[in-house]
Amino acid sequence: MAGVGRYVPERILSNEDLEKMLDTSDEWITTRTGMKRRHIAAPDEATSDLAIRAARDALSRAALEPADIDCYIVATATPDYLFPATACIVASKLGVVGKAAFDIEIACSGFVYGLALASSLVRSGMHRRVMLIGAETLSKIVDYTDRSTAVLFADGAGAVILEQSEEDSFLSCELGSDGTNPEVLYVPAGGSRLPAGAAADKHAHFIQMNGRETFKYAVTKLVESSLTALERAHLTTADLALMIPHQANKRIIDSVAKHLALPPEKVVVDIEEYGNTSAASIPLALFEALEAGRVNKGDVIVFVAFGGGLSWGAVTWKWQ
Repeated sequence: MAGVGRYVPERILSNEDLEKMLDTSDEWITTRTGMKRRHIAAPDEATSDLAIRAARDALSRAALEPADIDCYIVATATPDYLFPATACIVASKLGVVGKAAFDIEIACSGFVYGLALASSLVRSGMHRRVMLIGAETLSKIVDYTDRSTAVLFADGAGAVILEQSEEDSFLSCELGSDGTNPEVLYVPAGGSRLPAGAAADKHAHFIQMNGRETFKYAVTKLVESSLTALERAHLTTADLALMIPHQANKRIIDSVAKHLALPPEKVVVDIEEYGNTSAASIPLALFEALEAGRVNKGDVIVFVAFGGGLSWGAVTWKWQ
């Protein structure tokens, strides 16, 4: 990765703020989620605005210009519009016209799916450099009268630049999905199943989640996909320097780490500060790990996520 950047909105929504809005408490939220604060986009901030700031940060750190990127990919469940793709807007506002640009919409698994795809585009020789951005404004689709979801979701963006190199960083991946019961975690309205104008209940436009089912499914799939990805790279958990999981819930992360017998120093957790930012959570956590000096040349990292779809995935990566 040539550059890693991030952006989070200035406004903070703390547990104490939520205490004033809902029948909840700091203790209840912290115990069940590990979250203390969330960054919330301003009313006039769209997902592309966050993505652009993260992209510029990554470009600056890589000493590159927007035109040096051959393809822009945005992983998001909260695009600016149903179409055009948010990535097209991002590239244009960065001053780039004529480059490939498209979105991935697989919710919280978006960054892992995107990393597998972007790596393929680079490794195949199709593109020399690809920028992958995970960006979300989930606050726009959160029902702040629903305690089960209002305390979880937040906004932010993280960007990485992949480029051709002599040594391959991508070691393996495992991607999967099960769309049998989308109601476990979904937004009912806004698509062709229930168009926006046909939804009489305004709550249909907000995230709805069966927390218990999501928790059980998440732990199982995060563990399975991590082990499968490692096995495909002919590695074991003993070879891991870091696991960087989707920051959905600290209890989920702790349970996965326990199943994999990973000590705390090998697991990146920043959920206290950022909450659940869906496709943005892994690149944000990667940024924090880099800033803390936890990532070193030659380290084997597993990026792993679970989300709506239901979907899951893991990528085994060697840091160069």
